[in-house]
Amino acid sequence: MEIGSGPSLRHHPQLSSQIHKVERPPKQNVLTEFQAVIKETFFHDEPLRALRGKRSHTKFYLVLQAIFPILEWAGRYNLQKFRGDLIAGLTIASLCVPQDIAYARLANLEPQYGLYSSFVPPLIYAFMGSSRDIAIGPVAVVSLLIGTMAQNEIDPKKNALAYRRLVFTATFFAGVTQFALGLFRLGFLIDFLSHAAIVGFMAGAAITIGLQQLKGLLGITNFTKKTDIISAMHSVFGTVHHGWNWQTIVIGLSFLAFLLLTKYIAKKYPKLFWVSAIAPLTCVIVATFCVYITRADKEGVAIVNRIKRGINPSSAHEIYWTGDLFLKGFKIGVVAGLIALTEAIAIARTLAAVKDYNVDGNKEMVAMGTMNIVGSMTSCYVATGAFARSAVNFMAGCNTAVANIVMSCVVLLTLELITPLFEYTPNAVLASIIIAAVFPLVDIPAAILLWKIDKFDFLACVGAFFGVVFKSVEIGLLIAVAISFAKILLQVTRPRTAVLGRLPGTLVYRNVEQYPNATTVSGIMIIRVDSAIYFSNSNYIRERILRWLSNEEEDLKINSQPRIKFLIIEMSPVTDIDTSGIHSFEELHKTLQNRDVMLVLANPGAIVTEKLHASEFTKKIGEDMIFLTVADAIEMLSPRIKELP
Repeated sequence: MEIGSGPSLRHHPQLSSQIHKVERPPKQNVLTEFQAVIKETFFHDEPLRALRGKRSHTKFYLVLQAIFPILEWAGRYNLQKFRGDLIAGLTIASLCVPQDIAYARLANLEPQYGLYSSFVPPLIYAFMGSSRDIAIGPVAVVSLLIGTMAQNEIDPKKNALAYRRLVFTATFFAGVTQFALGLFRLGFLIDFLSHAAIVGFMAGAAITIGLQQLKGLLGITNFTKKTDIISAMHSVFGTVHHGWNWQTIVIGLSFLAFLLLTKYIAKKYPKLFWVSAIAPLTCVIVATFCVYITRADKEGVAIVNRIKRGINPSSAHEIYWTGDLFLKGFKIGVVAGLIALTEAIAIARTLAAVKDYNVDGNKEMVAMGTMNIVGSMTSCYVATGAFARSAVNFMAGCNTAVANIVMSCVVLLTLELITPLFEYTPNAVLASIIIAAVFPLVDIPAAILLWKIDKFDFLACVGAFFGVVFKSVEIGLLIAVAISFAKILLQVTRPRTAVLGRLPGTLVYRNVEQYPNATTVSGIMIIRVDSAIYFSNSNYIRERILRWLSNEEEDLKINSQPRIKFLIIEMSPVTDIDTSGIHSFEELHKTLQNRDVMLVLANPGAIVTEKLHASEFTKKIGEDMIFLTVADAIEMLSPRIKELP
């Protein structure tokens, strides 16, 4: 058939020398190549670039700015920005106070520890964090995770002190984990937990949290310590005739309906976001007043009771530094720290994208690690970027992290002056606040989208969801990570390959399955490898190429067409190749020689070309068998097809 419809590249004065041979890149020594890999992996953003050519005192100030980003914008701060931060800070404070009390119960801690965790950590983050919009404090998923994992080690009711010490130890190691990831620029590790797995995990955690709140919502006294749905349902329906309290149910369901209504209003009318933001505090005030004047606590309605007054006491002496609980705290802390970091980074980047500024992931990790390390020594448990709180902060018009400082000041006043007023707050209203807060975590549209786009991602989502709901939070997390790794391994070990054909009227070669009108070239087969070639996939790629060739030869034989004489491998997607990959190519070359088929390479990258030359593989196949493009290879090889037997 006729090959090529444009002018011959062979006779082009500038390109004729490139048709036969791909230029070999300048040779680098091993040390230089290793340094390039390290730089691209850990220092791709060139963190020291701003220090180049600066004087010593300027460098010192820039380093301080890198550690404390507040120094970068503090000089430009003005009254107008403060007005926005003040309104946003007061708004999120009205949301955080009731949520903190509720989340502390979720972590099996006394209510004041939730407030402590919204006082110290936000102050530290305001000075060290790079996000302008994120709001810091306890979150439902991490509270459940810590509460579940720590409860499996120590009973919080029988030994409250030891349990609290374990939580502080876990918080310390959560902070150390986060700080280390940022300091050593290992933030890419959290990307191993895929978006699909996170969607499923968060939805499962939301269902689990909601089930746990049925204890407070229905007034059940004896409730299972297990988090799976079967145990929870058994506790709920096993006590239906003697354990439910109708006054508690009325309070809980009434305020839950009110909270969901305010969320609906805020979603439908974004300008009324403040209605949803102040709803939890409104519920607490109204419910507390109603219980106090009716003395419903005498009728079996469980209440918060007295919350300890005053700011955070020191807890550095309560952290376990040795023994078995030290190791258990380390395990819990690492898991909680990674989950908290994943949620916070995702929220920070999402909000930053809307306002068109960059969030430094490594700075965020260092900031969050520092605030949790300090928090563990000041009676706080793991704090992170809270999704609902951050969204409200953003909608309220915050300009900088000063909104976190304002929120901390309000929490300070609450701890010093207002906590006695929460004594008659019913547990049912706290349960309704938690259920309403976690409700948006069940993202059904996201799951449907996963099903439409990628069935394997949907499997990861569903696996994580059912693992959390039917077993435990830890098992769900383990399933999420395992499926994420399985997908990575599958993609690495089983990369895609495709047979290419020429689009009519062009010199462009594309996948024949994607473009059915693409035509193949008689006597030549073109295969594209869509991955780097490593030890993990080199044998599969070789076998897949030979399978493509065998299938094509069988079809040609049936149709009495000329056999394949040249096999062109399009290598532009092949970013790298290791010794196993080169060895696999050598075996492929030998197999093709036995079949009287010549191996041709098209467009190998600089790194691949250098390694092929270093291994002398180019001499084995002939340097005239390496081309700049597939079109070049076709133009040079097509006249030789008739010459070959």
